[in-house]
Amino acid sequence: MNTLVEPLVISGAHRTLPGLLQHRAARNGDAPLFSDRVTSWTASDAVEVASRRAGALAAYGIRRGDRVAILCGNRIEFMDMVLGCGWLGAVAVPINTASRGMQLQHILRNSGARLLVAESNLVGAVTALDQDELSLETIWVIGEPQDASGPSRFTQVALPAGGEPLEAATLSDGDPFVILYTSGTSGLSKGVVCPHAQFFWWGTHTGGDLEVRAGDVLYTCLPLFHTNALNSFFQALMHDAQLIVDRRFSASGFFDSLVSTGATVTYVLGAMVPILLSRPPLPKEREHQVRVALAPGVPPQFQDAFTERCGIGLVDGYGSTETNSVIGGKLNTRRAGYMGKLAHGFDARVVDENDQPVADGEAGELILRADQPFAFASGYFGMPEKTVEAWRNLWFHTGDRVVRNHDGYFRFVDRQKDAIRRRGENISSFEVEQVLLSHPAVELAAVFAVQSSLAEDEVMAAIVLREGHTLDPLEFIKYCEPRMPYFAVPRYLDFRPDVPKTENGKIMKYKLRETGVTSTTWDLEQSGYRLKRS
Repeated sequence: MNTLVEPLVISGAHRTLPGLLQHRAARNGDAPLFSDRVTSWTASDAVEVASRRAGALAAYGIRRGDRVAILCGNRIEFMDMVLGCGWLGAVAVPINTASRGMQLQHILRNSGARLLVAESNLVGAVTALDQDELSLETIWVIGEPQDASGPSRFTQVALPAGGEPLEAATLSDGDPFVILYTSGTSGLSKGVVCPHAQFFWWGTHTGGDLEVRAGDVLYTCLPLFHTNALNSFFQALMHDAQLIVDRRFSASGFFDSLVSTGATVTYVLGAMVPILLSRPPLPKEREHQVRVALAPGVPPQFQDAFTERCGIGLVDGYGSTETNSVIGGKLNTRRAGYMGKLAHGFDARVVDENDQPVADGEAGELILRADQPFAFASGYFGMPEKTVEAWRNLWFHTGDRVVRNHDGYFRFVDRQKDAIRRRGENISSFEVEQVLLSHPAVELAAVFAVQSSLAEDEVMAAIVLREGHTLDPLEFIKYCEPRMPYFAVPRYLDFRPDVPKTENGKIMKYKLRETGVTSTTWDLEQSGYRLKRS
């Protein structure tokens, strides 16, 4: 267990958001806690914000257990809503701001949210949905409400100011805090129900691996609607540090941001490091104060080169939205090419297809469980069959192939599932295929991952057209663009007369992956067209 966490915080009363906020405010209330580089809060400010936002939510009619959807980037209003929901006992549902079409429809329908808080430029993506399928009644708009592009039964009002402050709800470790939607593999996105204590343990273990200490400035440009950035708030909260967020990653501005914020700890994803290293070296890469970065998935050949050039140590690890920071270690235990060792408080096995352990040095699926109650997610919201499938035999099945060495170090091999990871986002091939198949010229579509030069996946689609139809690739991309997140739009299109299938008619995607990009494959990047990101 991370010894930097004070014993008082370990008690159950302080494993919920209200308990952690109140404890931090009582201990170090005037020190900075959170900033979006426009507005800043101390810990005492955060308690005030949470209690008043809870008051506004209660005045609207939100009660304990109700879901409140949030479609908002890295700005103060995002944390305002998350803290208000947590204080009230409601459940925040952060949504990827790039969600569109079927994926967004599913998330709002599945969560059953009656209230949505959205940035004004994102409201149109919601009003374009099939509104009769949704429980949604009201949209609180961040910024000036805009005229709907078509008929809308949703009431749109400007985001209300905080209401009368409320006393914090009396919550337990297992009460749901947020529902985070993570892309499925062969189906729709699943809403991961994350209890309050799960984020306490994220703050404990991740903060411990990064050796976060009082006065540290944590800086992230990763999106708060994902676990990585959201749990960094708890690292700051529990370790008397401050979290500063930017709206998005900029390769040209990354080191400037580290310098201007006074950051001492930061967060990067695997593809960000080779992108940064591909730029010409500049003096500002050494002008920052950052000593360590959480950097899961960085290819081993880039790790030492990045540290030598920029002076930032990289800590790898393994965690997922459903689990926690289960594998990792401090900077002085890092081994290039390995995720680290199993953290105290968790158990891990590497198993075959029958859940039988394999020998050290042999690849198998990683399955996990926790010693502490509610250190992992509680399941998938409204999808009991998916919950049972993932947690079968009382272990969470990650779908990731790993190798455990005899000395306890774990090495990632690949994903077992038909999943794609691009630009730090998990992409459901099923959801992308449904959009492609909705085009009247498309008979069959198979979506799969191919390797890019940036240590991540690129999205490729094999397309079979209906008889007598033709389709311009760029026009097809423009058809897809408003119907799916920008990062899910296929880079490669391969128009084929047929695709390989099993005797039962199932597409053999492994054969498509083996073939990969050929001389006849159309490449979006070569077309010169740039996808819109709003």
